[in-house]
Amino acid sequence: MGKGGGGGRSANDDRSDSMNPNNDAYHAAMDNHSDQLNPNNERYQGDDEKEV
Repeated sequence: MGKGGGGGRSANDDRSDSMNPNNDAYHAAMDNHSDQLNPNNERYQGDDEKEV
């Protein structure tokens, strides 16, 4: 439970999930990270600079 006792999940709870290798959110975050770094993937967000 997040701070305040509201029963909802905080942004910190989500971050903890994505940093925990025992959580499914961790694997999804790592897949997304890999996709963004892979120039062969359509979701690649590499350098916008043009080579000269």
